[in-house]
Amino acid sequence: MVNKIVRWYFKIPMFTRILVGFALGIIAGLLLWKLSQTRGDEWLREILGWVSPFGNILLDMLKMIVIPIVFFSLVNGSASLPIKKFGSLGGMVLLWFTATSFIAAILGTGIAFIINPGQAADRESINRLAEALMPQAQQIGHQVAQSGNRLATFISSLFRNPFEALSTSNFLSIIIFAMLFGLAARVLLDTLRNKEERKLILGMLNLFQAAQAVTFKIVDWVMEYFPIGVFALTTVNFGLYGSKLFGPYMKIAIGVIIGILIMLFLIYPLLIFFTTYQNPVKIMSRIQEAIITAFVTRSSAAALPVSMRLCEEELGVKNELAGFSLPLGCTINMDGVCVHLPVFAILASNLFDIHMGPVQIVIMIVSVVVASIGAGGVPSGSLMLMFIVLQSMGLSDSQTAVIVALAMGINPIIDMFETAANVAGDNVCTYIVAKTQGVIEKKEL
Repeated sequence: MVNKIVRWYFKIPMFTRILVGFALGIIAGLLLWKLSQTRGDEWLREILGWVSPFGNILLDMLKMIVIPIVFFSLVNGSASLPIKKFGSLGGMVLLWFTATSFIAAILGTGIAFIINPGQAADRESINRLAEALMPQAQQIGHQVAQSGNRLATFISSLFRNPFEALSTSNFLSIIIFAMLFGLAARVLLDTLRNKEERKLILGMLNLFQAAQAVTFKIVDWVMEYFPIGVFALTTVNFGLYGSKLFGPYMKIAIGVIIGILIMLFLIYPLLIFFTTYQNPVKIMSRIQEAIITAFVTRSSAAALPVSMRLCEEELGVKNELAGFSLPLGCTINMDGVCVHLPVFAILASNLFDIHMGPVQIVIMIVSVVVASIGAGGVPSGSLMLMFIVLQSMGLSDSQTAVIVALAMGINPIIDMFETAANVAGDNVCTYIVAKTQGVIEKKEL
């Protein structure tokens, strides 16, 4: 009997199992949150203390595997192509990442003007909401001030001790070192005349390819745990926040979510259709597990192992591109952030009577895209980047803290959609470059 149930369970498509786990997690979380209104916060924390480890296990397993996958894939990818072709592919990837970020920022700005958050009628309730979270917002602002010159910080993070970078999950440093390692191996293969030395380098690269295949198999095993981990993570999120996720400033959250859904269900499919002339529904359906992983874990890095497996195995993107593009996108391509930030920028302009003419709007859009490049390496994510964008509009530290406090109140729900858009954008841009540049295996899509 037990064997039949197990076999039946594993016959259910993974996508269905994950969705069921997510739905059950919402129900369980809201039920626990409702019960906590009468039984108290201590009771809720005790219950969630038993549930949260099962979600943390999923996050830990994904983080465990992401660094080996990034390193082996980047080395293999950069060693597989001639130097000139690698450079041209890298340029195309960066061009597409930048283009989708600007599209997302323009879309977010348009939605912000449509919903027009922070109008006079809303100001009293908005100010009350901001007061409770002001200390936390000011603390984030202090972290931004301590970080100093962001350009200098960004540049200094590119070249670090590779072992330190691997142990601290510093993606930029890992990407740079792995690319240099692979490119150096490629140059030696192209220039060495000694057959024994060439044989040694080929053997090393074959070992790295085997290691990458092994790590992908581990990802398959991790995926089987996904429904349980998703259930636990969702239960904790909704158990902690409950209806606060759908609070009195829901108009702002709905605006951001609508913008992200437009990116997912309209902009990305249109880009796929007009560049590859393929059915975008089939393409998007092949990466749905990566999008759901990002949605639930709220981490582009955690979704990266799933993205790389799907991009190579389901979409047929060759490793030399996927191994470079997806880890880079995880760090610098943040379409969800670009939708998110303009809405709060327009909220700030309404609350503090800041004129937003055409020039100011263009400056804001550019600052949003530039700020989003560093989102992957910032501990507090888009909340910290909000300080950079708002201060570029001329807001004082105290005014900026008010807007960040408001964003913190609905960040848990927005962050899920935002991260899903980030990961979807990485995969879509990678596939478009692969298809248009011929770096793809023939597959029926």
